[in-house]
Amino acid sequence: MSVAPLAALAIAVALDLAVAEPPARIHPVALFGSVVGRFDRSWSRPRLVGVAVAVGLPVAAAAVAGGLVAVVSLALPASPALPVLAAGVILFTTVSLRMLLATTAEVADLTETDPDAARESIRALAGRDATDLSPADLRSATVESAAENLADGFVAPLGGFALGTAVGIAVGGTEVAFPLAAGVAGAVWVKAVNTLDSMLGYRSKPVGWASARLDDAAMFVPARTTAGCLALAAGSLDAHRRAASWAGEPASPNSGWPMATAAAALDVRLEKPGRYVLNPDASPPSVVDAQRAVRLVGVAAGVALALAAGWLAAVGWLLAAGWLPTSAGVVGWS
Repeated sequence: MSVAPLAALAIAVALDLAVAEPPARIHPVALFGSVVGRFDRSWSRPRLVGVAVAVGLPVAAAAVAGGLVAVVSLALPASPALPVLAAGVILFTTVSLRMLLATTAEVADLTETDPDAARESIRALAGRDATDLSPADLRSATVESAAENLADGFVAPLGGFALGTAVGIAVGGTEVAFPLAAGVAGAVWVKAVNTLDSMLGYRSKPVGWASARLDDAAMFVPARTTAGCLALAAGSLDAHRRAASWAGEPASPNSGWPMATAAAALDVRLEKPGRYVLNPDASPPSVVDAQRAVRLVGVAAGVALALAAGWLAAVGWLLAAGWLPTSAGVVGWS
């Protein structure tokens, strides 16, 4: 059974819980965002540029991240812990859980004690204009964003890492380099695609059309997986079934799934005024409901982490048993 990808995963989650986020000035996502910002302007052929950006920038980011892990592994074969550490640190920069939970809890509390401060703080969670939102609307936006961001900022990178690790095994190579490098590349690619969409994927920005469509495709499975994790966390598979009738209300083909499942699991009405209503027969979330949402998202993240770890353990076991062929033969990693 493999321990290297599991160890890298453990390092990433431990760092997230301990540190939350790297400083903005050195955060790889912020640095990537500064590159994306250079393309956020008018172009004579915006769709052509947009396709090049959507294809090229995530691949470049993934190649840099995966290449770094591979170089460390190949250059220092006598120190197998170093590529694991490098992979864990890079994976840490793609996931965000502690900050999500803390911000959600903060905004939920402020909706009762200081709604104006809540309108300011919610910008870290949701992009909507909060100027005229009531406390109940603010809590709704908070719960919706917590569920959606769980998919974008935690489940999707974990899925990219787990899938990339399997791809690395299929490609074959040395015992550590390929699986870890491919896993990190997968996580970074997903994060880069999501960052492109968050910066460029608006109707008002023609250059972001391709980025938005790519994000729709990349998030199809993570969004629905997150919905399942939320239902399991709530101990109610019926929440997932009920959510199916509302998941198509938001314009996004994906975000409605985790939001609608949260609405069903918490039995609250979630609404973006003038856009959509989820679980329309329930009452808007109270402060207690919003606090319950924090716990629900935290437990759902634990479910997603267990699924990712189980996948990695299963792949490692199949590899060690010689049942998983690769292009380089059956290999293992320590």
